[in-house]
This record gives sequence, C-alpha cells and structure tokens, in this order.
Amino acid sequence: MGMQGLLHLVYPPQCLCCDARVTTDYGLCGTCWRETPFIVGTVCDLCGTPLPGGQDQEAPHCDECLHQARPWSHGRAALLYRDRARDLILQFKHADRVDLARPLGAWLYRAAMPILDPRMIIAPVPLHWSRLLRRKYNQAALLSQQVARLAGLDHTPDLLHRLHRTPSQEGRDRAARFANLLDAMVVPPRRADLVAGRSVLLVDDVMTSGATFAAAAEACIAAGASRISVLALSRVAKDA
Repeated sequence: MGMQGLLHLVYPPQCLCCDARVTTDYGLCGTCWRETPFIVGTVCDLCGTPLPGGQDQEAPHCDECLHQARPWSHGRAALLYRDRARDLILQFKHADRVDLARPLGAWLYRAAMPILDPRMIIAPVPLHWSRLLRRKYNQAALLSQQVARLAGLDHTPDLLHRLHRTPSQEGRDRAARFANLLDAMVVPPRRADLVAGRSVLLVDDVMTSGATFAAAAEACIAAGASRISVLALSRVAKDA
C-alpha cells in the first residue's frame, strides 16, 4: 500500500461540501453532486449560460448576449450560481478555503476546453490592493493558475491592474454595474509587450452582468490584445 492509501486509512476522503465519506480526494458525495448545478449541453458561446438543446446555430447566443454587446469573442462557465455551487464559492472566497482551488479549477478547465488557444495567455480579473490585503488572496488568480497548469498555457497573474477600489456590485442594476467599472482596469506598461497581438483568457469566479469582464477585456484590447475570451467558475442565469 502506498503513502496515499495509508493516508486514506487514517484520514478518509470527505465530500467537499459535507462530512460524508467519498472514494477520492476532492470529490462530492452523491447528494451534493446532485445539488451542484454543473453546466452541460448547449451553452451560449459568449457567456456560457445553458441553452435549450438542439440549437441550429454553430455558435448560439443567449437573449442577454444578443442584446448586449460583448468586447470578447467566446465565454464559458462551469456552474450555475445557486445551491451547492453558491455554497462552495462563498466558502472559497470568504472562508479561507483555498484548498477548493484545485477541484474548482479542474471543473473550470473542463468548461474552458472548447475555447482554449495554444498561444493564449491566461489571466485573472484583478482585485484592488486594499481588498487583496484584507482577503489575503485573489480567488480568481488561484483559479486561473489551476486552469493554466492543466492546459499547459502561460499564466500572468499581474496582467491587469485595478486602478481604484470600486464599490460592491451587489444590488446594482445592469447600467450601474457597467458605470461602476468604467476605466477601472488597465494593463500596466511593463506587461504591454506581453499582451500585444496575443489571445487572452480572462478568469473570474462569478459572472452576473458581465460588467467586470467587459472592463478587463477593454483594458486588454486597449493594450493590443488580438482576441479576448472569458471564463467564469459560475454564471448567474435568470431563467436557468
């Protein structure tokens, strides 16, 4: 028996969400798996929202993306922001559960596979330094690091800089969300040569209106990026 097997005898693997025993590390028990809304099947090619099956379009878009211009080319999400997914993300962000980066990053990588580009740079949506100091880590950077590792692509955690601390987006309508993030991010001069002419995959934990991704994408485009794609761990979808 190897070291891993001995460790499992002493410390049996537990479900990521509850205390139930599971057969492998970083797994979910049957109950929590059923209560975790993974996004599968046909999805919007711009934001990853699940769509009814049998779409005729090669790259279908949801109603929201049909009516809202997006400064990126492709988008995917791994989970819907509800039920067990919401619980896991809140623990990851606010309860120092950095151990969740590995399994959440693996789920995110699987969602990202259709939009990955061999020359792509992977970068997280940045936190303002004051929020980073309080939280101690950028959850988006932990996720993007895992995706880059699994994909074998370049990871640049400091590709973007947040210029000022914006108020929380919670409770704001769509227009206010976009206005709140106007000119909030920039590619610093030391990274300009790295992004110029390259494809960039931006990673964040939650996508609601897309305002945060839009601000980050526009900063990359201003620095000369050739194409932007976005990847969210979870998508807030009204009708899903």
